[in-house]
Amino acid sequence: MQNPLLERSTLPFEFPDFPAITAAHYLEAAETGVARHLEELRAIARNADAPTFENTFVALERSGQLLRRTIMAYWTVFSAHGTDDLREIDPTLQALFSGHMDAIHLDQELFNRLASLDAAGLQGEDARLVSETLRTFRAAGSELDAKKKATLRELNGRITDLSSEYSRKLLGAMNDAAVHFADAGELAGLSEGELASAADAAREAGHESGYLLPLVLPTSQPMLATLENTASRRRLFEASVNRGRDGENRTLEIAAQMAALRATRADLLGHATHADVVLEGATAPSLEAVRERLAELVPAAVANARSEAEELARISGAPINPWDWAYYSAAVAKERYTLDRGALREYFELDAVLSRGVFAAAHRLYGLSFAERTDLPLYHPDVRIWDVHNEDGSVLGLFLGDFFARPTKSGGAWMNSVRESAGLFGERPVVTNTLNIPKPASGEPALVSFDEVNTLFHEFGHALHGLFSAGKYPSLAGTSVPRDFVEYPSQVNEMWSLHQDILPGYAAHTQTGEPLPEGTIDKLEAAALWGEGFATTEYLTAAVLDLAWHSLPVGEPVEDPAAFEDRVLREAGLIPDLVPSRYRTGYFKHIFDGGYSAGYYSYIWSEVLDADTVEWFTENGGLLRGNGDRFRSELLSRGNTRDPLESYELFRGRPARIEPLLVRRGLATGQGS
Repeated sequence: MQNPLLERSTLPFEFPDFPAITAAHYLEAAETGVARHLEELRAIARNADAPTFENTFVALERSGQLLRRTIMAYWTVFSAHGTDDLREIDPTLQALFSGHMDAIHLDQELFNRLASLDAAGLQGEDARLVSETLRTFRAAGSELDAKKKATLRELNGRITDLSSEYSRKLLGAMNDAAVHFADAGELAGLSEGELASAADAAREAGHESGYLLPLVLPTSQPMLATLENTASRRRLFEASVNRGRDGENRTLEIAAQMAALRATRADLLGHATHADVVLEGATAPSLEAVRERLAELVPAAVANARSEAEELARISGAPINPWDWAYYSAAVAKERYTLDRGALREYFELDAVLSRGVFAAAHRLYGLSFAERTDLPLYHPDVRIWDVHNEDGSVLGLFLGDFFARPTKSGGAWMNSVRESAGLFGERPVVTNTLNIPKPASGEPALVSFDEVNTLFHEFGHALHGLFSAGKYPSLAGTSVPRDFVEYPSQVNEMWSLHQDILPGYAAHTQTGEPLPEGTIDKLEAAALWGEGFATTEYLTAAVLDLAWHSLPVGEPVEDPAAFEDRVLREAGLIPDLVPSRYRTGYFKHIFDGGYSAGYYSYIWSEVLDADTVEWFTENGGLLRGNGDRFRSELLSRGNTRDPLESYELFRGRPARIEPLLVRRGLATGQGS
């Protein structure tokens, strides 16, 4: 069978014919794509004509189209439906991709030609392309001598291999750690639908009977808030925090090796730590600035968390255990705000949240409309796809939603691009949102928690960032922005989940059709500050852990990763016994196989912009088309075509202030939970 990837797809939006593409096709297309790309790069580097912007930088952007579409199709499928045949070829592909990036960035002839261009007369996006391209090449080692380049290639290859191994073992560890319960009595507190789903999961995993609770990626598992049996909560919690610590799927030593190799690479590149390397391309001014920001937030967050623990102990009648925190926190919300978060699930059905919540907010704010289609070939039957149109009827792009958990899917939630919008090629974007919502039993509605509602809005914020991209060059388009800026648009989009004109539209009881009880929105808003001590401490613990691993100096490997983790967190003033990290080293996929190494601080860094932006929307009337048009034109459409902080200041009219974030997180003077 001819390889479908070797030629451009004839389907709408050049959509990949996913069912027709085999693992062998991905491998062949990647190898062919690399070979073709190298030929194209050689032609650019050896062009006898004097270097111009068009025959160097634009030519570089135009090159590698076969490889580009192969990589984007592969990443979409591998992370969401990584079947055994794909996992078998993944180490080979990862090594191929890593080696190819080195071949590009360490090509002295190519770099010399790029660097020789006099770009003084360029403006706007053209000037940005030159500066960002040269910065990327230099950060990747283009100015090293030949011997150091050879060493760098070896280090990059070893890190890539370890990252692939970490990912493979983590997926195995998550599947192994799913908790099997023999008796329904152990799962008191779960709804009939949740029990049926757990029973289906047990049978699918090969158990003859009983109930299986699969794990999601973060430490905190959703069922901890509703399971009534403390022993069951403890089993689920301990299964979560111990992933990657034992057995054939142990990941701790892999993480430590990666951190050590990254430190060695940083030293080779002339930096003190890997974190310093990462921050070269960030909006944060320095590693010290990031450390100071985290350090100034920790004391107040921990104080609030301890205060919350005292309140939970009062409710429970005993000192609180970490596996009991979510359960009794829900009890406090119920007592203090008469808010039963477990019962709220009955009001949040996935289709309603999407169509009358997420999509409705985008329609009100940006004039978008969505039409589901069923004519395109998808990589899994659970995937859904929508045409997205602007208010004038023009086509904006395609949106894919892949919402349900399965054993072949990586944990967590993310946005991905199957195709980026790039004016250079006249392309329309194709973007995906992938989540891990437990799949309901057959015939049952897909109910989601309020946290999952927020995740749906959050990930769609990333999707809007990709859909609205108006850049000319692929490398500057859409979400191709600094890591500590990319979370900002998605965090802003969460604000609409509780909006008084949006929430009533999607929140209706799945059995009776009744709306949310009167006053629920007010209660949710009043209860929002409760639990911020835990949530902020949990997040800061992960951010501090990430920087600890990636601030290691060269030549100081970590022999005991678990002990290292515990020590650095306690030294930072955190309380891991009471509030564990959102991700521990054994399952911190973001930083060991997700592109966030030394960048997990990005969420709180971006949240400064987010909270300040929410204040702007509030001051200017909220959910209005004029506000959406401004946010779209000045920020969401810009990508990296200019400095993202410049885009922010042009949108906001001034630099961001931290005060709105401190108020939101309960960290402002005189505030607490």
